[in-house]
Amino acid sequence: MSIVYGITAVVALLLLASYVFLVRKKEFWLLLLYVCVFVTNCGYTLLSGSKTVEFAIFANKMVYLGAVFLSMCMLMTIVKLCGFEFKKSLPITLLVLGIMMFAIIATTGYLPLYYKEISLVFVDGAAKLEKVYGVLHPVYLLYLVGYFIAMIVTTIHSIKAKKVGSHKHAALMAVIVFGNIAVWFVEKFIPWDFEFLSISYLFSEFVFLGIYWMMQDYVRVDLVPIPESFGSRPAPVDIATMPMEEKILKILSFLEEGEILSAREREILELVLLNKKRKEIADELCLSENTIKTYTRTLYGKLGVGSREELYALLIK
Repeated sequence: MSIVYGITAVVALLLLASYVFLVRKKEFWLLLLYVCVFVTNCGYTLLSGSKTVEFAIFANKMVYLGAVFLSMCMLMTIVKLCGFEFKKSLPITLLVLGIMMFAIIATTGYLPLYYKEISLVFVDGAAKLEKVYGVLHPVYLLYLVGYFIAMIVTTIHSIKAKKVGSHKHAALMAVIVFGNIAVWFVEKFIPWDFEFLSISYLFSEFVFLGIYWMMQDYVRVDLVPIPESFGSRPAPVDIATMPMEEKILKILSFLEEGEILSAREREILELVLLNKKRKEIADELCLSENTIKTYTRTLYGKLGVGSREELYALLIK
């Protein structure tokens, strides 16, 4: 069993590396999620190989360290993927709640609050902690349930509000959320010696990696409107509220027959429609400004325009 946990830790590390090298445009919360899953699976691995109660408690805290903040990262990733805007106070509040939750868990071995009693047993050569729950243990259950509900509500609301670029992506997000809920409930009511959440987390990472890897080669649907004005000329209300997908399709309709845009040109087109400056686009795509200038010139040439103003004007033709 220790070998299986070790394999999950290696796979978690490989998934982290895959995200770093395969996805060009990194999402902070998703990157942090991959780190949390790796920390959690490392904790499971160390716990299974423990020889003393003290080391097992340390490894168990490592598991919780990753798990506590993993829930936060998954929620924030889903919020971003759904295209919702959020105030800066939201992640700060969630971070504070996570720190408070972990502080309660960290009392293990010192105070009988989270666990009243704890002992080390061995199953098939792997160490496992036998625990008697303390008075504050239900707080963690409420913590997880709260995150699960938030993820479900966010996913459902995004579908109803048509915030998701593809209903397939929304379906995959739903699978992630309900899958983790199912595994968590099963483990709570059926006593198994193996922590299947370690596998469930890896599955979630596979799905997120697939979504972001595929999305970088297609137009990302974002509901951030273009500016209310193009230069000094006010934009019509219908243009300002037009979904990004509709803007892109409108622009593409001006391509000559047989002409297409590359994945990178489409990506730059979307950023231009978001009124991002050349330097901002270069920083976001990790390219030089000269490279962006070259791509933009080619893009404008294909569309038969010579400036941003002319590009924006296509939206009202």
